[in-house]
Amino acid sequence: MANRYVPREPFLDRAGQLALAWWRYLSDLRTVPLRLTDVALATQGASIAATTLHTVGAVQRGIYRLAYYQRVTRAATTSSELTTTFGWTDGGVAQTISGAVMNGNTTATQQTGTLLVRADKATTLTYATAYVSVGGTPMQYSLDITLEQLV
Repeated sequence: MANRYVPREPFLDRAGQLALAWWRYLSDLRTVPLRLTDVALATQGASIAATTLHTVGAVQRGIYRLAYYQRVTRAATTSSELTTTFGWTDGGVAQTISGAVMNGNTTATQQTGTLLVRADKATTLTYATAYVSVGGTPMQYSLDITLEQLV
């Protein structure tokens, strides 16, 4: 938030567009994180391969907050496991982080997490799940993800 002075130049430029100084000033006033995407998946019964959550633009390198919530919505007959993994690129190096293995196998089993990631410009943030279910009745789960840009 570099610009905190109020510009003294006209609000609009000669073309009738918002003047650059005003654009910078108004952009710096943003205090609420910019919500980029939401994922809401229900009755999942399999692993999810790496899936695009958001593609960062060519000039949007920054800090992002990932918040997720997952819950067993139907327990397996015998046992089950679920692990969620997020991926991105920072400094040209591929990064991943996974939540703990969720293996309670009851409909009260849930996991939540909030992660801060620094992502390069022109990169893709992804999510994936690893799913294991044992028994005649397979486990099902829900997964909710929110991605916000902080800076």
